[in-house]
Amino acid sequence: MSGVRFFVEAFVTMFVIMDPPGVIPLFLAYTFGRTTAERRRIAWQAAVTAFCLVVVFAVFGRAILSYLHVEVPAMQIAGGLLLLLVALELLRGAAEPRADTVRSNVNVALVPLGTPLLAGPGAIVATIVFAQQAEGRADGLAALMLAIAAVHILLWLFMRFSVSIIRVIKENGVELVTRIAGLLLSALAVQLIINAIRALMQTG
Repeated sequence: MSGVRFFVEAFVTMFVIMDPPGVIPLFLAYTFGRTTAERRRIAWQAAVTAFCLVVVFAVFGRAILSYLHVEVPAMQIAGGLLLLLVALELLRGAAEPRADTVRSNVNVALVPLGTPLLAGPGAIVATIVFAQQAEGRADGLAALMLAIAAVHILLWLFMRFSVSIIRVIKENGVELVTRIAGLLLSALAVQLIINAIRALMQTG
């Protein structure tokens, strides 16, 4: 497989899994009540956090899982449960910052935006698989890193310009989108768990 073809395959796969357009409602939900400047800061911090995590797993992913004796399906189930908790918070409106926490040191750019929403189990597993395919090939590794960088630049752009969306839909619109995002995220979390159970049954 050529470097260009490998780049396209990795980019498309990562784009579909990380879903930059789908990040917009989640980003707006978790930056509810923040200023425009704070939203812009959170956007690039979340993208950088996710990028660093994905790169770490691209380089050391298999070694980390092997050292911990953790199978990929187990990681998917854990990630699915974690995403399900986040989804329940969105559905209950718990993601909105309370008055006593708006000015706190809690940084949503790291958790839950950076991980597990952006650098989630699906993205991490896909990265480990592509890194395995690119092993021993300099052009393959370079293509994978370029694909990861390109997807994260798109993630930042979508979050960065989602700030303009709030001027159109207003805070009440964000609240509605938050509930819808929670429902969709809960479905994604359950699907991750189902896929992991199927994988375990097939290998078993």
